[in-house]
Amino acid sequence: MKPRLSIPILFLLLAPLFVLSQKKAGLKKIQTALRAHVGYLADDKLEGRRTGTAGEKLAMEYIAQQFQAMGLEAKGTEKYYQPFSVNEGKEMKEATALTITKSFSEGAAATKTLIINKEFFAFPYSANGSVTGTATTGLREIGSPWLMDIDVVLEDNANNPHFDLAGYIYEYSKTAKSKGATALLWYNAGKKEDKLSFNGKDKSPALDIPVLYMSSPIINGVTKEDEEGVFNFNGTVQLGEKMRSGSNVIGWVDNKAATTVIIGAHFDHLGYGEDGNSRYEKKEAAIHNGADDNASGTAALIELARVLKQSAAKTNNYLFIAFSGEELGLYGSKYFTDHPTLELGSVNYMINMDMVGRLNDSTRAVTIGGYGTSPTWSSLVNNQPLSRNEKSLSIKIDSSGSGPSDHTSFYRKDIPVLFYFTGLHTDYHKPSDDADKINYKGMVQILKHVYTVVEGANEKGKLAFLKTREAQTTTTARFSVSMGIMPDYTYSGNGVRADGVSEGRAAQKAGLKAGDIVLQIGDYRISSMESYMQTLGRFKKGDKTTVLYQRGTEQFTVGIQF
Repeated sequence: MKPRLSIPILFLLLAPLFVLSQKKAGLKKIQTALRAHVGYLADDKLEGRRTGTAGEKLAMEYIAQQFQAMGLEAKGTEKYYQPFSVNEGKEMKEATALTITKSFSEGAAATKTLIINKEFFAFPYSANGSVTGTATTGLREIGSPWLMDIDVVLEDNANNPHFDLAGYIYEYSKTAKSKGATALLWYNAGKKEDKLSFNGKDKSPALDIPVLYMSSPIINGVTKEDEEGVFNFNGTVQLGEKMRSGSNVIGWVDNKAATTVIIGAHFDHLGYGEDGNSRYEKKEAAIHNGADDNASGTAALIELARVLKQSAAKTNNYLFIAFSGEELGLYGSKYFTDHPTLELGSVNYMINMDMVGRLNDSTRAVTIGGYGTSPTWSSLVNNQPLSRNEKSLSIKIDSSGSGPSDHTSFYRKDIPVLFYFTGLHTDYHKPSDDADKINYKGMVQILKHVYTVVEGANEKGKLAFLKTREAQTTTTARFSVSMGIMPDYTYSGNGVRADGVSEGRAAQKAGLKAGDIVLQIGDYRISSMESYMQTLGRFKKGDKTTVLYQRGTEQFTVGIQF
């Protein structure tokens, strides 16, 4: 007969199994919660969570409700919210209008009111004001509007691949008032396509007279009929800043500690792809739900907040931030680091989760960026399984503290960072990035890894910060060379401001530093990110040119080689 176990001994033997069972139940609960969060955030009713839209507001409210329900303190400027504005450039206001009356030599007349953005537009650097007076093609009278045909200049530069039509129009228009023009009305009487359109992101300094463009049929059609005819113009230009509002969502766990750990993820996405960053090639509009980018990171943020709120790791406070405006250029995170709701010097480190929903079950690959921003990370970020029955993550280390996500804003403030990312996929920035493609079990494992890092850092004190190489954050798909600067997408002035400069690249070798504003490359004026990228597309590796940049109130010209 086998001896019977006493109750205390039986309890001791069964206790680990009970704890394991409880742990599995807890992880299953987290997985279910992650699925629910992603399902809501990536639902069609949120219409892709584009910054400043009603759908994004629904996402904001959902995150705030989750924070409140789990007992996080509000740490925004308006309870859980930290609103900010996004300057999208210029826009033509409703008052902008143009009417043309054509008087024919035989005494007849015809009047047409032009359709804005179809038959005419004002250049974004145009002065606001009235466009009135009489003009004749080929005759430029002092005190009158001037009709300006770009046909000849297009013909003259037909074989010049470096000709910058937009730059030519701007430079000519700069001096037109001093020559007697009260307004400039550009048109194209030739057959060569000019590809001109209203570009609200052009940040060229405003001029002192109205400058407009009229489509070819408007002018060319009537001048062919009667070249001696006279045009009478009556119109108004009214340009203004186009603003959009976003808001970070911030929750706080106050452990009465001297230092704070920030955990972040962006919750905005592309809407219907209106901002030009979609990879969707079909013409019809479609909702970009962004399940992986970045409903996955936001869901992980919410559940990590729930776990850390109850954790015994209390040597740091915890600040949980869901960022808006990331897809537009890190607007939300940059706004927070420039307007922090706590003392930035008290921040120990920051962990960012962006696209953590597509862990491949075969490769188990996850990239962890920011590894080089603190010497402490080497002892905490490892490739060990988190339980006996769990496969190891295949961790790819990236030392750089910068990159195309919100941790970059904190790295710029000399704060150690880590960045979790399961990789790009064919659904990236497409309407097909949906909730049914998320690996929720994989998300749980990544969340566990983040937690072990936070728990491991609990007794490390304030982490030392290290500078790292810069990672190029802009796409290189449109050009073959790079200056090696990380543009500040939140900058709304003329030119392109460097948020960072890559070590050993062309800009750094030429002496440029973070904060410098690039105004011109060679003969090409830089008025926006678009013109910057177009200009880079005109150069090849090995080409030498000059760069005009501004540092503070001074301007400098330096040589550069790509």
